[in-house]
Amino acid sequence: MSIHKIAVSELAGYSKLLKRMSKDERLNATHVSLFTGLFIHWQRNGYATPFSITRKAMMTVSKIASIATYHKCIKELDEYGYIRYQPSYHPKLGSQVYWPAG
Repeated sequence: MSIHKIAVSELAGYSKLLKRMSKDERLNATHVSLFTGLFIHWQRNGYATPFSITRKAMMTVSKIASIATYHKCIKELDEYGYIRYQPSYHPKLGSQVYWPAG
Protein backbone atom coordinates (compact mmCIF):
# COMPACT_ATOMS: atom_id res chain seq x y z
CA MET A 1 0.00 0.00 0.00
CA SER A 2 1.36 3.43 -0.90
CA ILE A 3 2.04 6.12 1.68
CA HIS A 4 -0.63 8.27 0.00
CA LYS A 5 -3.30 5.58 0.51
CA ILE A 6 -2.23 5.15 4.12
CA ALA A 7 -2.46 8.91 4.72
CA VAL A 8 -5.94 9.12 3.17
CA SER A 9 -7.10 6.14 5.24
CA GLU A 10 -5.69 7.57 8.47
CA LEU A 11 -7.18 11.01 7.81
CA ALA A 12 -10.58 9.37 7.32
CA GLY A 13 -10.13 7.53 10.63
CA TYR A 14 -9.08 10.75 12.36
CA SER A 15 -12.12 12.53 10.95
CA LYS A 16 -14.37 9.74 12.22
CA LEU A 17 -12.85 9.99 15.70
CA LEU A 18 -13.29 13.78 15.73
CA LYS A 19 -16.95 13.31 14.85
CA ARG A 20 -17.29 10.85 17.75
CA MET A 21 -15.51 13.32 20.04
CA SER A 22 -17.90 16.13 19.10
CA LYS A 23 -20.78 14.05 20.48
CA ASP A 24 -18.95 13.01 23.64
CA GLU A 25 -20.12 15.36 26.39
CA ARG A 26 -17.24 14.37 28.67
CA LEU A 27 -14.75 16.11 26.37
CA ASN A 28 -13.91 19.76 25.88
CA ALA A 29 -11.76 21.76 23.45
CA THR A 30 -8.58 20.93 25.38
CA HIS A 31 -9.12 17.20 24.79
CA VAL A 32 -9.64 17.81 21.07
CA SER A 33 -6.57 20.02 20.88
CA LEU A 34 -4.40 17.40 22.59
CA PHE A 35 -5.86 14.64 20.41
CA THR A 36 -5.04 16.69 17.31
CA GLY A 37 -1.49 17.21 18.57
CA LEU A 38 -1.18 13.46 19.08
CA PHE A 39 -2.46 12.83 15.56
CA ILE A 40 0.12 15.23 14.10
CA HIS A 41 2.89 13.57 16.09
CA TRP A 42 1.71 10.10 15.00
CA GLN A 43 1.59 11.27 11.37
CA ARG A 44 5.13 12.71 11.58
CA ASN A 45 6.31 9.36 12.93
CA GLY A 46 5.03 7.52 9.85
CA TYR A 47 1.83 6.23 11.50
CA ALA A 48 3.85 3.81 13.65
CA THR A 49 2.16 2.58 16.80
CA PRO A 50 3.19 2.88 19.52
CA PHE A 51 4.94 6.20 19.14
CA SER A 52 6.89 8.15 21.71
CA ILE A 53 5.80 11.55 23.03
CA THR A 54 7.01 14.03 25.60
CA ARG A 55 4.75 16.12 27.78
CA LYS A 56 6.58 19.29 26.81
CA ALA A 57 6.12 18.73 23.06
CA MET A 58 2.46 17.80 23.42
CA MET A 59 1.71 20.77 25.66
CA THR A 60 3.38 23.08 23.16
CA VAL A 61 1.55 21.80 20.08
CA SER A 62 -1.84 21.64 21.82
CA LYS A 63 -1.41 25.02 23.59
CA ILE A 64 -1.99 23.54 27.06
CA ALA A 65 -0.36 25.71 29.71
CA SER A 66 -1.03 23.63 32.82
CA ILE A 67 0.75 20.34 33.56
CA ALA A 68 -2.26 19.22 35.63
CA THR A 69 -4.62 19.89 32.70
CA TYR A 70 -2.34 17.99 30.33
CA HIS A 71 -2.23 14.95 32.61
CA LYS A 72 -5.98 15.05 33.20
CA CYS A 73 -6.74 15.23 29.46
CA ILE A 74 -4.32 12.55 28.33
CA LYS A 75 -5.53 10.17 31.05
CA GLU A 76 -9.14 10.81 30.04
CA LEU A 77 -8.41 10.25 26.34
CA ASP A 78 -6.99 6.89 27.41
CA GLU A 79 -9.89 6.08 29.77
CA TYR A 80 -12.49 6.95 27.13
CA GLY A 81 -10.82 4.77 24.49
CA TYR A 82 -9.52 7.41 22.09
CA ILE A 83 -5.89 6.35 22.59
CA ARG A 84 -3.93 3.96 24.76
CA TYR A 85 -1.40 5.85 26.87
CA GLN A 86 1.56 4.30 28.63
CA PRO A 87 3.44 6.86 30.76
CA SER A 88 7.16 6.25 31.19
CA TYR A 89 7.88 8.31 34.35
CA HIS A 90 11.47 8.54 33.10
CA PRO A 91 12.85 12.06 32.53
CA LYS A 92 14.68 11.15 29.32
CA LEU A 93 12.36 8.53 27.79
CA GLY A 94 9.09 9.56 26.20
CA SER A 95 5.76 8.00 27.06
CA GLN A 96 4.19 5.60 24.57
CA VAL A 97 0.91 6.23 22.77
CA TYR A 98 -0.96 3.57 20.85
CA TRP A 99 -3.24 4.97 18.16
CA PRO A 100 -6.59 3.17 17.82
CA ALA A 101 -6.82 0.69 14.96
CA GLY A 102 -9.16 1.58 12.12
